[in-house]
Amino acid sequence: MIEKPRARRYPFAASIEMVEMESGTEVRCQTIDISVFGCRVNISPPWLTGSKVRLRIFHRGAVLSALGAVANVRLKGGMGVVFTKIEEKQQAVLEKWLTELRDVHERVSAKR
Repeated sequence: MIEKPRARRYPFAASIEMVEMESGTEVRCQTIDISVFGCRVNISPPWLTGSKVRLRIFHRGAVLSALGAVANVRLKGGMGVVFTKIEEKQQAVLEKWLTELRDVHERVSAKR
């Protein structure tokens, strides 16, 4: 069964730094998409489901810092990360990005 996302996901390519909290392993890779609840990350090999992570996403001069956990691993690559803790200022950064992505999506959809 394919799980339906809880919120609209938008394609979102940005640099991300993640640290797996238990081992201290740090990686730098790319996001695939983003939503209000989390993001999908292009990483190989993916980390174990449930792994707790500290992440920083870099996009257009802004940085989003949050805590998260690996929610799922995709057979075709990547893993889903759910945000578990975002400070208020960081939430504002995420909301700004999502508003911009929503506006672009609506403009593209309106042209069809």
